[in-house]
Amino acid sequence: MTAETTVETTGWEVWSDERFELGEGLRLVGDRLVMTDILSGRLLELPADGSAPPRVLTELDRPLGAVAPHADGGWVAAAGTGVTRLPEDGTTIGLAGPECRMNDAVADPAGRFWAGSMAWDATEGAGALHRVDPDGGVTTALSGLTVPNGPAFDASGSVMYLADSARGLILRVDVDPGTGELGPASTFAEVTTGSPDGMTVDDRGRLWSAVWGGGVVLVFTPDGRVEQEIAVPARQPTSVCLTGTHLVVTTAWHGLDGPGRADGALFARPCAVAAPPVRVARTAVRGRHRQPTERFTDIRRTSAPPGRWSMSPSGEERPGS
Repeated sequence: MTAETTVETTGWEVWSDERFELGEGLRLVGDRLVMTDILSGRLLELPADGSAPPRVLTELDRPLGAVAPHADGGWVAAAGTGVTRLPEDGTTIGLAGPECRMNDAVADPAGRFWAGSMAWDATEGAGALHRVDPDGGVTTALSGLTVPNGPAFDASGSVMYLADSARGLILRVDVDPGTGELGPASTFAEVTTGSPDGMTVDDRGRLWSAVWGGGVVLVFTPDGRVEQEIAVPARQPTSVCLTGTHLVVTTAWHGLDGPGRADGALFARPCAVAAPPVRVARTAVRGRHRQPTERFTDIRRTSAPPGRWSMSPSGEERPGS
């Protein structure tokens, strides 16, 4: 944090009666917000103004990381160990092994669906970022990750930001908007207190990131400088959404020995900053797999840093969400 960083601490409202174990994947879709509770497999919605609490749209028998609206209706979802359509129609693309699960996901401006996978025990380097193209082709676009979160795209779709939460890194990757091919990944920012988690890019090109374990949302300028730090009244913020009238943040109580009353709540505070409309997926879910194109190698750090750990359902430690 620099002398120019603005720090804000007040103005939050609670928009949920429930305290979510692992709330994530917050998106503004039309006049409603959608979110997931990953480990319970639930997709939820609520009015964008918070006038009613979240209600369940669907519940799966496996983890549900995130969704994007599909051009043909319904959703494309990162769920279990792959990508599927909701409502479920029996078509699923398997992307990750049985020791892994899907995590965060988003559609880009061209309609591709990008989804991260991670090992349940957060084995270092076992995570990956996968791309599902409109023609149904599937590419493991970036491997060698640990806990991928995001991604988030700029307005043109030519820049992607991706958090590798366990390493405390936010990566910046150039993207060919026409093909989805990635350039080399570079470090955009390093978060030393907590782990960068869900992200979004606003209308000014700034990156907003929830910080798991840090109890804050950080706002980065396009050159990677922290412009604003917004304290959240919960220890584990997981995803962020800008509605044009509010900043809305999901949080989680998962892994906390003694969760507080606010941990796991859905929070909102007045905020006039807007973000581009949600991107709509145009992908066919049929799964012709292509070869990996890039592997991320973190030569700066060979193991996940201390202080960024939570618990998996099996009781094993794992970093971030």
